[in-house]
Amino acid sequence: MGNVDSAKWKLALTGTPVENHLGELWSVFRAVAPGVFGGWDQFRKRFAGPIERDQDEDRRLALRDRLQPFVLRRTKKEVLKDLPPRTESNLVVELNPDERDAYNRVRMSAIGELDEIARLGDIQDQRFRMLALLTRLRQLACSPKLVHADWPGRSSKLQHLADTLLELRSEGHRCLVFSQFVTHLQLIREMLEEEKISYQYLDGSTTPVQRQQRVDAFQDGMDEVFLISLKAGGTGLNLTAADYVIHMDPWWNPAVEDQATDRAHRIGQDRPVMVYRMISQGTIEEEILKLHDSKRELVAGVIDGSHAAAKLSPKALMELIRG
Repeated sequence: MGNVDSAKWKLALTGTPVENHLGELWSVFRAVAPGVFGGWDQFRKRFAGPIERDQDEDRRLALRDRLQPFVLRRTKKEVLKDLPPRTESNLVVELNPDERDAYNRVRMSAIGELDEIARLGDIQDQRFRMLALLTRLRQLACSPKLVHADWPGRSSKLQHLADTLLELRSEGHRCLVFSQFVTHLQLIREMLEEEKISYQYLDGSTTPVQRQQRVDAFQDGMDEVFLISLKAGGTGLNLTAADYVIHMDPWWNPAVEDQATDRAHRIGQDRPVMVYRMISQGTIEEEILKLHDSKRELVAGVIDGSHAAAKLSPKALMELIRG
C-alpha cells in the first residue's frame, strides 16, 4: 500500500460528517483536503468558535460556501426511494412514587454538588464530575436498580416495555431493543425470561462469530426480540426481520440513535418501521430530547447553511442537571 499523502486524489465516505462539534468536520478534511481549512487553530478561530459559541450567521454561511465544492450529500430518502416509511413516537412513562422519590433525592444532591462547583469557579475542570452526575440521573430514569442493587421489583419503564412487547408479539411484530447501559439490558433479559419472550442478545463482549450467528438466527425468524447495546450494535448489522425499534434511554446525539434504527430501516426492509423512545416523565430524559433538535441543526447548520450549531458545554451540562 502506498503512502496516502502521495495519492493523486482522496475520497471520504461518512454518514455523519458532524455529530457533536465542528472539529469532526475539520478532521475529515484534514485527511482528504488539508488545504481547504488549514490548521486546527485557524479553523477554530475562523469558523468553529464563532459558529458554536456566538451563533455567527455570517461565519456559518461562509463555512457552507467553502464546503459546497467538496461535499456531495445524498440522504437515504433520495437514494432509497422504495424504502418503506419510518415513523417515530415517544412513549412517556410515569414513575411510581418510590421511583420519583429516589430520583428527586439524587437530583437535589446533584444540584448541591453543582452549587459547590459554581462556588469553586472551576466549571471547566469539573466536566467529568458533572457527566458522572448526569449518568446517575439517567440510570435512575431507567430503573432505580441500576443505582440501588437491592431495589425490589421491576421499574415502571421495564413494566411498560414488557406490556409493549407482549402486545407487539400478539400482533406478529418483531422488535429491536437498544440501551446504552449493559446493566439495563441485563434487567431486560430477566424480564423477557419471566414473560417467556424469546430473544437474541448482543453487547461489547459478544465475539464476531457469536455476533453473526445471533444476527442470522434472528433474521431466520428464531426469536421475537433482539437486545442490543447501542455502542456495540449501532452499526454494521442487518436486522430487517424487525419492524419495530425501541430505544430504552435517549442518547445525547440523535445521529447515534438513527444509526441504530437503521439496522432495521435499510435495504431489504419491506415493511414500515415504527420507532419508539421510552421517556421517563419529569426526568433528565426529557431534557436530553430537547438536545436532539439542536444536534440535528448542527448538521443542517453547516451542510445546509441554516440554524444553530453548538456542542454540549459545561454550562449546558449544569442546566441539564438543574432541569
